[in-house]
Amino acid sequence: MPQRKPVIKPAKQAIAPGISLVALLVIAAYALLGPTGVLAWGDYRQRLEVQKVELARLHDQRDALRNRVRLLDPRAVDPDLVSELVRRDLNVAHPDEIIVPLK
Repeated sequence: MPQRKPVIKPAKQAIAPGISLVALLVIAAYALLGPTGVLAWGDYRQRLEVQKVELARLHDQRDALRNRVRLLDPRAVDPDLVSELVRRDLNVAHPDEIIVPLK
């Protein structure tokens, strides 16, 4: 009588490729759905645009502050700015003057 091969051996041979296939599918899913995956690129682009607008606003604010510092340079102080600062900070004004706050 011919000897039959056990059925268990092919099942053992399929374990390694099966585990490899599952690992490959997990890596592909992570590359697609993960925090740095393909689907997150749209969100990154949107956040990048928001950050560019914020950066432009901060550059404008920095330039305004840089100009104000330049106007307060002790070697060449702008008299109008000094007058404005003294009147605002020290609350010094003539009785007939009207102070209109701009901000």
